Amino acid sequence: MFRFDQLIRRSTIIRDVKQQYPATIPVFEQFRFRPPCDDCDIETVARKNGLDVRTVVDALNQAAFGPGTDNEDHASN
Repeated sequence: MFRFDQLIRRSTIIRDVKQQYPATIPVFEQFRFRPPCDDCDIETVARKNGLDVRTVVDALNQAAFGPGTDNEDHASN
């Protein structure tokens, strides 16, 4: 079982997420996050691509921890 402090957050660096949770790589590809952006945080790249940050973070957490994972709004930052 995961702990809330392990949830992926909007401020997390993309490279760190990919390394720690390889199951998230297809999600990044689905949202068209490019490899040159791997050193940026999720929020910055999502906004630049016109994506809803919460949708991206929720999809990443579901890929990493399974369906029904609470989103970051329920965890302390």
